[in-house]
Amino acid sequence: MEIELRETSDDDLAVFWEQLTHPGLQQMAAITRKYHYDRGHFDTHWAKVRNDPAVLLRTVLADRVVAGHAAVFGPPEEREVTYVIGPEHWGRGIATRALAELIRLEDTRPLHAGAVADNAGSIRVLEKCGFTVTGRTRDFAMARGQEVEVVLLTLG
Repeated sequence: MEIELRETSDDDLAVFWEQLTHPGLQQMAAITRKYHYDRGHFDTHWAKVRNDPAVLLRTVLADRVVAGHAAVFGPPEEREVTYVIGPEHWGRGIATRALAELIRLEDTRPLHAGAVADNAGSIRVLEKCGFTVTGRTRDFAMARGQEVEVVLLTLG
């Protein structure tokens, strides 16, 4: 399978909306925001992200099909990675390959990440890409309506 990262286009946003509003993805990610549920908030969020020169945003393609997105954001001393792969593409190694490519594009270190403690797949992706567990915290998971444990990871 060919994995490619490319600049995000307007057409990608419809796919991102479908992915971010998928109940299974929301449950798995747990830490959701208003833009996961409301199209107006989604449009505002993505306009801000796409216009922020500090954000490194890429659309993830798997065999030329939009599979998700990956990004690095935040100030230099707190740069964080995030990625979303649509449920129809899970279990195929796409997230690992996309994240590996994304961190090759970003020179800043350290990079930080977080994943809900029961999201073993995401933690495994981060560890395969060189991130190590550096702590744990708790955060409110809107998708689950409760506080959850979050594993913090760092790539030095």
